[in-house]
Amino acid sequence: MKQGFTVWLTGLSGAGKSTIAERLGPELTARGRNVEVLDGDEVRTHLSKGLGFSREDRDINIGRISFVASLLVKHDAAVITAAISPYARARAEARKRIGENQFVEVYVRCSLKELTRRDVKGLYAKAIAGEIEHFTGVSDPYEAPDNPDVVVDSETESVEESVGKILAELERRGHVPAGVKAAV
Repeated sequence: MKQGFTVWLTGLSGAGKSTIAERLGPELTARGRNVEVLDGDEVRTHLSKGLGFSREDRDINIGRISFVASLLVKHDAAVITAAISPYARARAEARKRIGENQFVEVYVRCSLKELTRRDVKGLYAKAIAGEIEHFTGVSDPYEAPDNPDVVVDSETESVEESVGKILAELERRGHVPAGVKAAV
């Protein structure tokens, strides 16, 4: 039961990856896991500072996240990553590095229309107007997973429903015991 694993949250900016990570962490802790969260924005600030948003730089960033996650997994940590990770090949390399059963890819799906509606900073509107270059899902591609381990839809599901789906997959794989709820 104590083997490490990584929940790899992928999806467009604003889809809810960080929110899900914030709710999932206490649930895993309540089930006896040591949890580490690797948030894409924090990693870019501390571990990948200086990288831009070219395909190569994005792949380097995801490679660094998967390297750190693999080290933590080897020490039995429950790792949650919340990074856009737009390219299928980089995610496949992360899965290979971390391990097939230890890598749980979660696609956090949300429509561009809903993301634009939610966006309090107006970044999607600016990207759609051509004011921001290399914006994932608008002027840069996002390759949605073909066969993710879990799909959550932040447009139609509550955060609790999404976390419940992820926990069900982790229970199925034997990474966490069933039926324990965090006191949050």
